[in-house]
Amino acid sequence: MPEQPPYLRIADELRRRIAEHVWEPGDRLPSRAQIGQECGVGENVVRRAQELLISQGVLEGRAGSGTYVAEPRQRVRVVRSSAREQPSGSPFRADMKAVGKQGDWESRTDAKVPAPADIAVRLGIVEGDLCVRTTYEFLADGRPVQLSTSWEPYDLTAGTLVVLPEGGPHAGAGVVNRMDAIGVTVSHAVEQPEPRQATAEEASILGIQKAALVTHIRRTYYSDQGRPVETADIVVPAAHCEIVYEIPINR
Repeated sequence: MPEQPPYLRIADELRRRIAEHVWEPGDRLPSRAQIGQECGVGENVVRRAQELLISQGVLEGRAGSGTYVAEPRQRVRVVRSSAREQPSGSPFRADMKAVGKQGDWESRTDAKVPAPADIAVRLGIVEGDLCVRTTYEFLADGRPVQLSTSWEPYDLTAGTLVVLPEGGPHAGAGVVNRMDAIGVTVSHAVEQPEPRQATAEEASILGIQKAALVTHIRRTYYSDQGRPVETADIVVPAAHCEIVYEIPINR
């Protein structure tokens, strides 16, 4: 019988320690250097073992913090529906509350960012035209469960109170309500979901393996004049979330 690869042996050892309650759910594992020294292997072997266990849901990685024993984690439902746009309140927070979790988000906005070619096509502008770019981490009980990068044409909101999506009197109000505040009526959105593997950066933030399955949603909001007013790339990890679409029926 061929000898077991070292990383599989280390994965079995880590799994044994968890089963024997050496480490409990939520505990932070020792450093890779320490585990490698204890087990007589290099850090790369420990890393491969941890990546395997992360992919199996035994461990979870947290960006900038380390590797932890995974706690039982309920998949959260993410509902996509135009009917959920609200004058106040957040559909994401409502989704999290429905499963007993605290929903929140962190964001960073950069103004006057030149539009990359693909974003320019989606917004109907010229490559290099200035945009307002906002990146989001959506959190459930403090853990990232969804990522989003939003782009808006700078000339649309420049000089108004809504130029910063998460700043000013309309902070966090959402695209539809913010545009309404400057006299732009959003009539509809188009979403294009497709599965793919997480990038290394996405996996690090979401605490999943680099090759883990995510749903990448390209969403664009349009005004009643047919102009794209915002486009976003939304990343939802399959292991943490299920996506449900609500389709209103007009009679």
